[in-house]
Amino acid sequence: MYIRVFVTSGAKRDVITKEGPDSYTVSVRVPAERNLANERMRELVAEEFKVPIGKVRIINGHHRPGKILSVEWE
Repeated sequence: MYIRVFVTSGAKRDVITKEGPDSYTVSVRVPAERNLANERMRELVAEEFKVPIGKVRIINGHHRPGKILSVEWE
């Protein structure tokens, strides 16, 4: 399953918000450096879909706020 995610780093708290059937907005507290924001975003998406973090991959947008993720179901 592919989903679109828009990530905001440096937020006051970690929040994931569903914007549409396959789009989410994710706010993370960590800064966007050394891949910290991407890793925290993957953790939050994995928790949301109740899958291991290894099942969440960034397909497109590694260095941008807008990303496309692949979430693999078991």
